[in-house]
Amino acid sequence: MKSFGKIVIYLIVLSLVLAAGVGAWGYLTLQATLNQPLRIEITDTLEVPPGSSPARLFSRLEGSGIIERANWVRRYWQWQMPDTVLQVGEYRLEPDMDVQALLGVLQRGEVIQRSVTLVEGWNFSQFRSALARAERLQQTLPGDWSNEQVAAELELSAEHPEGLFFPDTYLYTLGMSDRDILQRAHQRMQQVLDEVWEQRAENLPIKTAYEALILASIIEKETGVPHERGEIAGVFTRRLQRGMRLQTDPTVIYGMGENWQGNIRRSDLRRPTPYNTYTIDGLPPTPIAMPGRDSLLAAVNPLPGKSLFFVARGDGSHVFSETLQQHNRAVRNYQILNRASNYRSSPPPAPSRTDAQGEAE
Repeated sequence: MKSFGKIVIYLIVLSLVLAAGVGAWGYLTLQATLNQPLRIEITDTLEVPPGSSPARLFSRLEGSGIIERANWVRRYWQWQMPDTVLQVGEYRLEPDMDVQALLGVLQRGEVIQRSVTLVEGWNFSQFRSALARAERLQQTLPGDWSNEQVAAELELSAEHPEGLFFPDTYLYTLGMSDRDILQRAHQRMQQVLDEVWEQRAENLPIKTAYEALILASIIEKETGVPHERGEIAGVFTRRLQRGMRLQTDPTVIYGMGENWQGNIRRSDLRRPTPYNTYTIDGLPPTPIAMPGRDSLLAAVNPLPGKSLFFVARGDGSHVFSETLQQHNRAVRNYQILNRASNYRSSPPPAPSRTDAQGEAE
């Protein structure tokens, strides 16, 4: 019996030693797995497409020679991060990262974010072109679709999409689409427009938020000088109140469409289009561009004054006049006698922005 008892004790001790040895081996192997550096020499990206699982991801990394012992990494994820959802997107891999650092990046969902900037004063076609050029942005709206087709696809309240998207810089990640950006920009414009319309002054000649959007788009195209927006809005407001035509060149340009070649001729000013404010009364039927918040605020809070005309000096700023006689003198001075070779009616625009050429006359 004593011999049997010794054998039992020996077996128990042996089992404990083996268990401790296995435990130590497992701990050391796990630590070596987590501390192993990623086998990359330069910064790279790791794509996690929709439907990915941690097991498939780590197996792919092992197959690419970036890590070893993928099964150990998978088990660690299951044990230590059971509630973590593997976020779809791209992750940046750095040469000095180890597996532990990679797991932290995946756990926190630190996906690479790209950006696309939709510039104030751009029209909808320019917005679409910018989205089409955006890196790794999924394209779901065919380039040969008309703007009206896109508006219908996005289920917009208006058939014509011009002016309905807020100009801003939008972040996106792998898997997002042009549709996603446009929907966000549309929601943002609706939010900003609602906020601005609540701040409108009394006795305006515009009666709806959409009319404010139209007027703001014209203001946006007329000037990029911040302090002038309110004064230009004042000119247009007084003209509308008096029944005067707006006579603003950016609306003529917009109405010309593809016929616009960089110059407005007198025949263009006389040629009727729905947007030619030299031939129509009041506002054009839709916005002509995407206005920013400042232009929206100017449209609903125009500066008081008496000026009814303005003309570009050529440096981006304008001369304002109360009478036609004063205006004609300013036109003669700045556009006929002393017109500089580098004349422009607005400050240098952002890339691809159509230069607004006109002034109320």
